Amino acid sequence: MPLRDISSLEDERIVFRSAELNRVLGHGLVKGSLVLIGGDPGIGKSTLLLQEAAHAAAPDFQVLYVSGEESNQQTKLRATRLGLDSQHLLLLAETNLEAILQVVENSQPKMIVVDSVQTIYQPEMESAPGSISQVRECALRFLELAKSKNIPVILVGHVTKEGYLAGPKVLEHMVDTLLQFEGDRQQFFRILRAVKNRFGSTREIGIFEMHESGMVDVSNPSEIFLSQRSSEASGSTVVCAIEGTRPILVEVQALVTSTNYGTPQRTATGFDSKRLALLLAVLEKRIGLRLGMFDVFLNVAGGVRLDEPAVDLGIVVAIASSMKNATIPQEMVFVGEVGLTGEVRFVPQLEQRVNEAAKLGFKKAVIPNLGGKKIASPKNFALIETTRLDDLFDLVF
Repeated sequence: MPLRDISSLEDERIVFRSAELNRVLGHGLVKGSLVLIGGDPGIGKSTLLLQEAAHAAAPDFQVLYVSGEESNQQTKLRATRLGLDSQHLLLLAETNLEAILQVVENSQPKMIVVDSVQTIYQPEMESAPGSISQVRECALRFLELAKSKNIPVILVGHVTKEGYLAGPKVLEHMVDTLLQFEGDRQQFFRILRAVKNRFGSTREIGIFEMHESGMVDVSNPSEIFLSQRSSEASGSTVVCAIEGTRPILVEVQALVTSTNYGTPQRTATGFDSKRLALLLAVLEKRIGLRLGMFDVFLNVAGGVRLDEPAVDLGIVVAIASSMKNATIPQEMVFVGEVGLTGEVRFVPQLEQRVNEAAKLGFKKAVIPNLGGKKIASPKNFALIETTRLDDLFDLVF
């Protein structure tokens, strides 16, 4: 068909009740798309999908929820606990692919959720459910179903101990959107990240909080992440990271202590350990902090993972603060990339980060030197420009 004659699907997205899920998908679920959601067991994949499927179901929008791991009674029990009740959400406890496709043909649902793809099997194949050939074949059939009938299909996938999606790598290439749940089951917060998205940005994240009533959107994550910050302790700073279009303020905690072993430990939670080693080398070479006989532990509070270089400045200040046992002013935020020569480099979207800090009551932001450029700063908010780490440390400590 000529490109001009093909109708656009831009306005045909399915909008869920959860604004965070819509954000990660790219303002809603595209009809005819195949979505794969992965994550550790018990992190909330089934809970989120069941509650969103129940809320999306309507008289003119029937949703089919296929459970290969639970019976209909068990799914009903979970729905009751979440306070869900819908006449238009159809439950099917089945693992036979041909039987599922027959039910789809008879009921003609507008959306399908399969929990999980590793439990579905094609009876004509001799291999066991969950094997590479079975997962590949079942995913291909669901892909054909989604494209031929213009029905969105959401698959739940298991993950390995390393956190990667179990099954063949071709599964990730086959789907239109791959979403990954992150976070510790011991914490309340869950982060839904788009690893691949043909219909939206892969830089967006959705943040949820686990309650007895299910997964609840966190509309202002910065306030939540900073709510338990201690004002008395050294080694604590606040950094501002950009996740997609959203600035997020997060507390970074560092602990520097004498080592009891021959080789000092370098442990980072929520941050790249190789990047941590690089920043420690800069502190030792350029600032003169002798960290060779000290263990260094770094933690990003709230279960968030920081990947962008803009958080470097806050991390090196937190490490130095713990080393010197000196507290950092509560009202100060740090934004900037640290280079190998000890310089503080410019980062993008600086104005957006500053405005977010001012909204949450911070009074000062340490930023890279603007080189004569001007950014609009909020009223009663001080911008402290710095070029090198040694100058900054003289100011802060």
